[in-house]
Amino acid sequence: MAPYGIPRPPPRARNDNDQTLNWRRGLFRIWLLLSVAWIMAWVVYLSIYGIQGGFRGQSDFLDLPILLLGPPVALLLFGAMAGWAFKGFIADKDR
Repeated sequence: MAPYGIPRPPPRARNDNDQTLNWRRGLFRIWLLLSVAWIMAWVVYLSIYGIQGGFRGQSDFLDLPILLLGPPVALLLFGAMAGWAFKGFIADKDR
């Protein structure tokens, strides 16, 4: 007797033209592109701000690494944790 549930489609024959997507590499490249854009935008803004005489003390320069690198690193960690969480939904092949 067949198990109950939604019937699965028959497996497709794999052609030479079939290409699978590499999600990990693609999303990493998108993250890299967005991170570089983020850092470049802030560098341009802060350069203009510095030319106008906006930096007053040493503490202003200590905040820059957090401003430039904090959000891209946080986004990378979030993406890694989201990937880990979604891998939990994949069915075990041992069953």
